[in-house]
Amino acid sequence: MTSISIIGTGNMGRAIAAVAERGGHDVQQLAHSDSDVAATGDIVVLAVPHTAVREILEQRRESLAGKIVVDITNPLDFTTMDSLVVAPDSSKAVEIAAALPSSRVLKAFNTNFASTLAEGTVGPLRTTVLIAGDDDRAKAALSEVLTSGGLEAIDAGGLDRARELEAIGFLQISLAARDTLSWTAGFGVVV
Repeated sequence: MTSISIIGTGNMGRAIAAVAERGGHDVQQLAHSDSDVAATGDIVVLAVPHTAVREILEQRRESLAGKIVVDITNPLDFTTMDSLVVAPDSSKAVEIAAALPSSRVLKAFNTNFASTLAEGTVGPLRTTVLIAGDDDRAKAALSEVLTSGGLEAIDAGGLDRARELEAIGFLQISLAARDTLSWTAGFGVVV
């Protein structure tokens, strides 16, 4: 059993908590404003908008040392919804890893909508979470949480692949924002 702290109580935070709880894992859910409450999990999920990450890292940098930190953000320009706000050769996850050199940073969940995580399906397919990161043991720990909660997990490679995951997330969100795709839909992976 793994202990997981989720910072963020929105749709994504609640959906990730439900997956972990289905798998029998201990879940601590914290609001962004709970900065005085320690994140006790071995895995800490940043289930907040990318604009809140800097403040959370400033408040919790030391306490996140040695932990697996999962970035789920899609660093979109929220005013236009038409571009990413990170350099084309980088990603929000790489920026977080640079700010947390003593943590094992992963990128995951950003290519999923909350409804597909909560339901565990994308149409007729089981929901698949793509995971990027440089620490194989950290990726295996998160994968075990996901598979025990009824989802599929695919190792997408090193943290440098987070850039492509953010592009996929951006595409999916932009399609939903234009009503081309519903917010309850998603991309499926046939394994």
